[in-house]
Amino acid sequence: MAPSESNCNGELKTRLRRTQSVTRAEEITDQEQKQRKSQPDKPVHKPRDSLFSWSSNFNDFSGLVNWGFLLLTMGGIRLLLENFIKYGFRVDPVQWLIVLSGKNEGDSSYPSVVLALYSSVPIVLCIIIEKGLSVEIIPETTGKFAHVFNLIAVVLLPIVVINLRGTSFSLMGSTFVCFLYCILFVKLWSYVQVNLWCRQNQKNQKVSISGKRRESFSIAEFERKHHRNSNTDQNENFIANDTKDHEPLKLIEYPDNLNLRDLIYFLLAPTLCYELNFPRTTRIRKRFLIKRILEVVVGVNIVMALFQQWMIPSVKNSLIPFSNMEFTKATERVLKLAIPNHFIWLCGFYLIFHSTLNLLGEILHFADRNFYCDWWNANNVDTFWKTWNMPVHRWCVRHLYIPLVDMGYSRFAASGVVFFISAFFHEYLVSVPLRTFKIWAFMGMVSQLPLSYVSKFLEKNVGERWGNILVWGSLILGQPLCIMVYYHDYVIQNYNKVILEPEYLE
Repeated sequence: MAPSESNCNGELKTRLRRTQSVTRAEEITDQEQKQRKSQPDKPVHKPRDSLFSWSSNFNDFSGLVNWGFLLLTMGGIRLLLENFIKYGFRVDPVQWLIVLSGKNEGDSSYPSVVLALYSSVPIVLCIIIEKGLSVEIIPETTGKFAHVFNLIAVVLLPIVVINLRGTSFSLMGSTFVCFLYCILFVKLWSYVQVNLWCRQNQKNQKVSISGKRRESFSIAEFERKHHRNSNTDQNENFIANDTKDHEPLKLIEYPDNLNLRDLIYFLLAPTLCYELNFPRTTRIRKRFLIKRILEVVVGVNIVMALFQQWMIPSVKNSLIPFSNMEFTKATERVLKLAIPNHFIWLCGFYLIFHSTLNLLGEILHFADRNFYCDWWNANNVDTFWKTWNMPVHRWCVRHLYIPLVDMGYSRFAASGVVFFISAFFHEYLVSVPLRTFKIWAFMGMVSQLPLSYVSKFLEKNVGERWGNILVWGSLILGQPLCIMVYYHDYVIQNYNKVILEPEYLE
């Protein structure tokens, strides 16, 4: 019943209340439903929303997912048939071996192999410096300068050698060397910084112990304590005899970790963050190991076949549109290249982060297998970079972000430093092997900062789904554009003209 109120003359006046809008069909009263069911007309209708309405709370679209997957499969098969009709069967495992070994590139001195073997020198120097610091033969300041010089040399050595002996290196050889020295740099950084933390903790403990006053005991207290300790020792001996087979693993402490065996294990382990005591598994699961080996073998063959059959023709066909700056045709080439490139990227992700890293972890008894998280559900760019490559993310947070924040820098400044260093290494891994020093990869990484704000805006104001669509769009379209630009610059720089085989012309 609507409430009533009196006016200034004392008359009662009914106050009409505005009817609330109803957005859901279910909000019809239960009493009305019971009345309708009692009618003799056998009603078949009841309050229901359409399934595509948000108010229906329906979320089981598995059939539509299957339909989309089937449609994508049919489209992929059509593209595959079109590729075979147009270019023929191009897969040749012999050519894979020639490209991977660099047989037709470089010279017979194998500089990539020499440079890879030379990587043992900074490793030995690092352990020698740490040994000297642990026994205080080397002053702390001198040791820091020596480590900085050693790490800078690790980064600069491939740049200098590859450019001085440019044509002596094969493309795959120089790429392998750059990846090797890049991984070596971040691992040695972690090793040096962790040992520095251990030395500082050791010095702090010595200072705290020396600052304490020694306690004084009376003779009676000493006798009581001795009697209590003797009883405790008897109980402990009894327990030790009973649980002798279940002794816990003794943890390694600094400086007992400073040996070549410990450092080599860390360099081979599927992690970039050093610890004195890594979590270990007790056994090797043979069935799991065989599965990972098969995945690596099959995965490498699939990726190489896709490169040879699908990727190379598409990239070569992009040269003329990019050289002539034909926007429409260049856009069409980017979209055409996006599908095989993205498929290869997904295969490469699974091959590296799941198959290969799990294979290494199983062989080395490394128990932490969290190499990636659910990056495919990322609703913004920040979440994607935090979840898709967990070894790199942990290293950046542990050895860059947190130390910078502890030094007094703002979180924004620390995040900016992390992005710029990541951008540098992305450019390093592309420009140095190609000997084409551009800034496309660097700018692509720096552009992630404004893209991050856009994705967060979409997530907050439009919906999480649109943020996730933006993340996927940047992955699908950004990578082929970068590949085309670098390939174009590489061909122009090394051959002074656009090379396009007639068989690839459309």
